[in-house]
Amino acid sequence: MILQDEVLVPLDRDTVFAALNDPEILKQSIPGCEELIKHSDTEMEATVVVKFGPVKASFGSNVELDPSAGPAQFSLSGSGDAGVAGFAKGGAKVDLTEQEGGTLLNYEVNIDIGGKLAQIGSRLVEGTSKRLAKKFFTNFEQALLNRHA
Repeated sequence: MILQDEVLVPLDRDTVFAALNDPEILKQSIPGCEELIKHSDTEMEATVVVKFGPVKASFGSNVELDPSAGPAQFSLSGSGDAGVAGFAKGGAKVDLTEQEGGTLLNYEVNIDIGGKLAQIGSRLVEGTSKRLAKKFFTNFEQALLNRHA
């Protein structure tokens, strides 16, 4: 499943890009994130609890950041295992464009799921995934504004 959208963050591109690489900001931004551990500048480990309809899953996830095209672009990939509930893997690519009034983030998220999660229905999974992606960027913007207030 592929999700695409955009959001305008009222801060400069360098600040927004740095925040996409900041574990504290990411932990505040990821819906259901219980733990986020930075192992290196590009590797993190997370525990995230997500509810897809009747299935609540706690994912142990490994995430790899790719800041090499920054500050114009940011990408990440990862995979998570939720035991009997299933698994998820995917990635995100974010283009950061400076505009009057801030930085426009155009994002594309690619998610593949398996196990019980894949059996609960693609509409429910897609709807939940869209809601979580929007919530991430809402939380991200708020965390960033709180830090720079």
